[in-house]
Amino acid sequence: MTLDPDALRVLDMARAAGGKPFETGSVAAARAAYNASFPTLQGEHEPVATTFEQQIDGPNGPITVRIHRGIDALPSGAPALLYLHGGGWVIGNLDSHDEICRLMANLGNAVIVCPDYRLAPEHKFPAGLEDCLATLRFMAENAVDLGIDKVRIGVAGDSAGGNLAAVLALLARDGLAPPLATQILIYPNTDARQTSGSYRRFGDGFGLTATTMAWFRDHYVRTPDEIMDWRVSPLLAPDLAGVAPAFVALAGCDILADEGAAYAARLQAAGVPVILRQWPGQIHGFVSMGRHIPAARQAVVEGVTAWRHFEGSTSTG
Repeated sequence: MTLDPDALRVLDMARAAGGKPFETGSVAAARAAYNASFPTLQGEHEPVATTFEQQIDGPNGPITVRIHRGIDALPSGAPALLYLHGGGWVIGNLDSHDEICRLMANLGNAVIVCPDYRLAPEHKFPAGLEDCLATLRFMAENAVDLGIDKVRIGVAGDSAGGNLAAVLALLARDGLAPPLATQILIYPNTDARQTSGSYRRFGDGFGLTATTMAWFRDHYVRTPDEIMDWRVSPLLAPDLAGVAPAFVALAGCDILADEGAAYAARLQAAGVPVILRQWPGQIHGFVSMGRHIPAARQAVVEGVTAWRHFEGSTSTG
């Protein structure tokens, strides 16, 4: 598969910078390197009506959440998304995906809530998931104060955040989390076994490598048995029927491409409304690279459009 010229340019920039793979150093070094990349990769952080941070109660102490309200969002009863950042459950923070959250807030006339959930290896599975669940419950329980409609709350996330979003949708289906109106899964990690064909095709030379993914996973789980837990590998969930409608965005030159496609196929087979969109020449993480890859904004636009489509289908169906 041919790389998109914009994606190839980003890969060339990374090679020229001479950065070392995350797995060759400490977790602290990986986080510092990832944080340093934001200004060079993310596009403009467009203004929204309001942005503020607050602390909410979590299962192991306070969780900091950042809340964006879109410029044209209604002061009450607005739709809302819980956005879960990617980073392999090990890296990433409230700043790493701020560009995406702001854009979603404005495009969706919505409120976007992003939690600074606990990261591995200091906090292994299911710590981060528990924080995301606590944030979703906070949104539902405080909908009036947040100016949102609790029946119009969705979940979104990319990569490991897409993994967490998919798991929350399953928990919501089972009554273990507040109901969700939609799920937006951007190149989600759905199978921690890491054995799909795209791991062989794109395991090296396309940005995120198979070695790095194994490093992320092995920091997240405690034992090999946890890899088979559907809360780590939602593709292994026995039944996907009844979860929220899904928009699934995939990058063609990504080691997670096949498992994302497999998850979308299983959702469709279970009768879940799915909009699947693929960017054939793109690499993992492209939606966070808006400064250099115009398709990043397109992916967010299409995700929000799908969200609105699902809402319309629900209201008229």
